Amino acid sequence: MYDFCVLGGGIVGVATAHRLLTKFPGASLVLVDKESALGAHQTGHNSGVIHSGIYYPPDSLKARLCRAGAQWTKEFAAANDIPFEVCGKLLVATDSAEHARMLDLYERSIANGVDVEAIDAAELVRREPGITGVGALFVPATGIIDYAKVTAALADQVRAMGGRIMLDTTIDAISETDSAVTVSGPTGSTTARTLVVCAGLQADRMARMAGIRTDFRIVPFRGEYYRLPAARADLVSTLIYPVPDPALPFLGVHLSPTIDGELTVGPNAVLGLAREGYPKGSVNARDALDVLSFPGVHRVARNHVRTGARELRNSLFKRGYLAECRKYCPELTSADLLPHRAGIRAQAVLRDGTLVHDFLIERTPRSIHVLNAPSPAATSSMPIAEYLVDQL
Repeated sequence: MYDFCVLGGGIVGVATAHRLLTKFPGASLVLVDKESALGAHQTGHNSGVIHSGIYYPPDSLKARLCRAGAQWTKEFAAANDIPFEVCGKLLVATDSAEHARMLDLYERSIANGVDVEAIDAAELVRREPGITGVGALFVPATGIIDYAKVTAALADQVRAMGGRIMLDTTIDAISETDSAVTVSGPTGSTTARTLVVCAGLQADRMARMAGIRTDFRIVPFRGEYYRLPAARADLVSTLIYPVPDPALPFLGVHLSPTIDGELTVGPNAVLGLAREGYPKGSVNARDALDVLSFPGVHRVARNHVRTGARELRNSLFKRGYLAECRKYCPELTSADLLPHRAGIRAQAVLRDGTLVHDFLIERTPRSIHVLNAPSPAATSSMPIAEYLVDQL
C-alpha cells in the first residue's frame, strides 16, 4: 500500500506529487496517468503564458494562487535551466466600451496587487507600432515558457525523491474504505492511504467514480490557434490581448510570442464534442452525449447565442477569425494565418448554466479532487499543489 496516489499526469498532478514528497520525505507515492507521456492534454496544448493574476476577483483562489504561481514558475525555471522570458503583456481596448472595461480591470488589478500601467493610444503605438487601440494596460510581469518542460523537470524530481510514475494505466473504478482508497482498471489495481485526483478533462467522471455528487459537467471548449509565418514572428515584442468580456471565462483571441520563437494567434472558444479530440471535427460518442444531454449546456447556449454563433463562424471561416485579430492588429492578412495545433479547455458548467470561473475542489474522507482548474492553472500549479496538501 502506498501512502499517496495521485491520478493525473498534467502539471497540477505532477506538482502535487512533488509537493507531497517535499512535505513528507520518505513517503511512498505513485502517480498514475492513462497516457504514454506526461502533460498530454491541457498542459501540452496551451499558449505557454506565465499569467500575472490581473483578471480575477481579489478574494478568489485564482487571484491568490496565480500571483504566487507566477513567482514560483520563474524561480523554478531559473533554478532548472528552463528557458523563459518576462516580455510583458498589453491588454488593448479598441473602442469606448472596451476602454470602460479596461479601466475597471485596472482597478481590479490594483486591488490584486498586480503591477500595471495604463497607457493612451499614442503610447501604445510607440511601444507596438503594429498595434492600434484607444488605450491599453501594460502588465510587465507576464511571461512565456514551455509548461511541458516544467512538468518534465518536476517529474524528474518526483522520481529522484522516490516517487513512482505509472503511465499507460487507465482507471475505471475508485473504491474507498475507512483506511484506504483503491483505484483499479484493466491493468490492475493500486491502493493508497490518500488519493489526490487532478484529472482535468476527466475530472467529473473520476469524481462520480469516487461517490462525489456532482451538479456540474466538464464541457470541452476547443481553442483553435493559428501561427504567423517566421518572417512575421517579430511583429510584436509583447503579448497582445483584447480586453476580456467579464461574463465569459475566455480571454479572447490574442497574439502570443512563444518561448521557441513563434508567434501564435488565438485561441477562439468552440464547444467541443470530444474531450481529447484535437483534430478539427473530432467527435467522441460518449463525450458528445455528455455535452448534449446536460441541461447546463443548453442554458449556456441560450445565454450566449450571439457569442457562440460568432465563435462557430470564426472557426469555420478564416475571414471572421481574422476580423477579430484586425481589431487591434490591422496589418494582418489572411495569408498570415497558418495552421497550428488546437487545445481543449476543461470548463466546469453547473446544471443551471453557470460557468465555474474559480478553481473548484471537493473531497471525501480519504481523497481530494480538483474539479475545475482552467487557466491560469499551469501558472498556479505549485500553489494549487500546496493548497491541496494543506487541505489533507
